[in-house]
Amino acid sequence: MVVQVKLLPTPEQEAALRSTLRVCNEAARWVSDVAFKSDAFKNFTLRKQCYGEVRGRWGLGAQAAQHVIKKVSDAYTVLRASLKASSGGTRGSRASCGTVHRPIAFRAESAQPYDDRMLSWQAEARTVSVWTVEGRLKGVAFTGSQQHLETLARYRKGESDLAYRDGMWFLLATCEVPESVAHGEPVDFLGVDLGIVNIAATSDGEILSGRHINRCRVRDRALRTKLRKKNTASAKRRARRRPRKEARRTRDINHKIAKHVVAEAERTGRGIALEDLKGIRERVRLRKPQRATLHGWAFAQLGRFIAYKARRAGVPVVFVDPAYTSRTCAECGHVDTANRVSQARFACRSCGFVDHADRNSSRNIRARAWELWRRGARSVASAVPGQGTAGRKRNTTTSGARNASLAAVATGS
Repeated sequence: MVVQVKLLPTPEQEAALRSTLRVCNEAARWVSDVAFKSDAFKNFTLRKQCYGEVRGRWGLGAQAAQHVIKKVSDAYTVLRASLKASSGGTRGSRASCGTVHRPIAFRAESAQPYDDRMLSWQAEARTVSVWTVEGRLKGVAFTGSQQHLETLARYRKGESDLAYRDGMWFLLATCEVPESVAHGEPVDFLGVDLGIVNIAATSDGEILSGRHINRCRVRDRALRTKLRKKNTASAKRRARRRPRKEARRTRDINHKIAKHVVAEAERTGRGIALEDLKGIRERVRLRKPQRATLHGWAFAQLGRFIAYKARRAGVPVVFVDPAYTSRTCAECGHVDTANRVSQARFACRSCGFVDHADRNSSRNIRARAWELWRRGARSVASAVPGQGTAGRKRNTTTSGARNASLAAVATGS
């Protein structure tokens, strides 16, 4: 997990932190140019080319110089992996050919990684000692929620990132929280159908509507358009803040939904069944007014949140093939496009069964997960005795459902 705490620096300490980010990111931009021109993106290769120059030209310490080079190398690794995974884009575009046409740039206030040699924590005093280009800063106060502080004190391990956002300073600390082991076999599965109109519908009949968040997205798009037309300094400043505010709202809602789903599954001794929706944006073709809604759908984030919360609770999670779940009758198994009468109504043409469309889909998802589990499918979210742990090498079940480990990355929930 990644736990976020807020720093409370004095004006002098803040000036030193700001100078540190500016110098480190200036050095990172130079290293990025060298990597691009020499076509050398591996950390060790870049270190041989740039380490001496970074230390001498910008006066960085040994650890800081290595982290600057590693940050550049990791940025190119992530970019190439994203381009390789992308199947969209027109012929000749960067997305389709998987090439990088210009060096990666780093903002003056981009986050900088720190290790335990550059940053030490005093959990009881709630202070940190942090390296800066102006010397070591001791006694920098930090604060956070009680849950985050307890997690930080017990499980912090590895690097932390110094970040500056909206006039505030943060430390993003990596914590290795032990996974819970599932208590025996699940008695059943809780099917969860993910959607846009209804964010989630469970096989128990509970429907979590997305009306509020969809209305907020429409309002946000209209506000962004208005700010672009205004084109003043204040409008530009507000426009830069809007995406982060929208992302925080979406993340908060997904956290709440994931917490509720995992708690219900844990209480009843069941596993969780989700659809594997990877690549849906490339498969689905929509009219232009609907594209923004589809691409703003944070189904992957919700899936990650459910997976990592289930991992902590010891609840197994299985991803199933979503094909025809909305057209299949949960009672008789009849598959027909005409079964889906409307967005919300399902009426089977064979047996006459009528239900809410999303609830019917969630029941089909539950049934597929239960069948996969009986065939030996492994959970992606919890360590089950005799079945290995999450984080195993990707493998595919007999039905083609992907059972890869989802990255448990979340900001402390």
